[in-house]
Amino acid sequence: MGEENAFAVLAKAAELTRQGRDIINLGIGQPDFKTPPHIVEAAVKALRDGEHGYTDATGIQPLREAVAADLHRRLKVEASPDDVLIVPGGKVTMFMAILMFGDKGADIVYPDPGFPIYRSMIEFTGARPVPLQVREENGFAFSAEETLKLMTPETRLVILNSPANPTGGVTPGEEIDKLVAGLARWPNAAILSDEIYGQLTYDGLAHRSLLAYPEIRDRLILLDGWSKTYAMTGWRLGYSLWPKPWREIARKLAVNSYSCVNAATQFAGIAALNGPQDSVETMRAEFDRRRKAVTAGLNRLPGVRAVTPKGAFYAFPNIAATGWKAKPLASALLQDAGVAVIGGPDFGVHGEGYLRLSYANSLENIKRALERMQDFLSRPARAAASL
Repeated sequence: MGEENAFAVLAKAAELTRQGRDIINLGIGQPDFKTPPHIVEAAVKALRDGEHGYTDATGIQPLREAVAADLHRRLKVEASPDDVLIVPGGKVTMFMAILMFGDKGADIVYPDPGFPIYRSMIEFTGARPVPLQVREENGFAFSAEETLKLMTPETRLVILNSPANPTGGVTPGEEIDKLVAGLARWPNAAILSDEIYGQLTYDGLAHRSLLAYPEIRDRLILLDGWSKTYAMTGWRLGYSLWPKPWREIARKLAVNSYSCVNAATQFAGIAALNGPQDSVETMRAEFDRRRKAVTAGLNRLPGVRAVTPKGAFYAFPNIAATGWKAKPLASALLQDAGVAVIGGPDFGVHGEGYLRLSYANSLENIKRALERMQDFLSRPARAAASL
């Protein structure tokens, strides 16, 4: 079982900060905004009202109803509250889905570069990880043709992620159309669609959810939640939507592992979905400003080029021309320049030659970080130091 190295970098950056270093953290993927006050107050009220006990393992009914209503409002799709499972964060859905379909002799297709827990869990189950390369020249969107070429009779699960971590790639609707049409030839393959960044798209792009395709709904698992959209990473609140037979299996996994999500957080989730949504657009607009600044700044650095991310809050610049390997460069930037970033290989075998930067930090800090990177990469001896 592997790990998510962003947390190791976070710990190292925190240790350097305790030592008195000025560290700018562009490593961890979490909004730098506070959870909106009305959401916090809903949790406080729930605690004061005595909501201190166990809940149903699938989540309280009003929250599951709010999720179904939100999906209809945002995506114009029908969803039953009885198919929703409330979980403590997005990773739980990955864990459950990959446990269900991963086994020796099974293939699981997953994006690479991609969220590291995909491959970690695939290998844990004994299934064969089949990396689907997402390419810089495609803006890090996945290719329907390349995905379908990886499918075999042994493929039990296909994991898709758009908008994507770590690349910021958004797959166009027409490419998703082609993929769904091609998946008709593989009816025994389940699909896990990780849409946790679905409300963070830019340049007028609308998020295309796989829930919009009725022909795959009987084998589609949706992963979503509150962490990114409402700046609630530490609340540990997510949800998934399951075909009915699989949702019962997921419920049993919930009972056997975490029992239920804590009650007060679930009431906060209701307030987030049913309350004012202006904070979502405010945060998205600010991320958009930072996205443009970080892309322009990266493309001015020696040996660096960066495509403009279309979603999430990550840039994934190509640093191959600097002469550095990605992980040594990330380590040197932290130690010598005081800038925390993540090396591309932490996101898969196709991540070499890239860094991940999170622009979920202030514009001021982003500009300071880019200045430090400029100074570091401009020093003549630096290329030799990577050899």
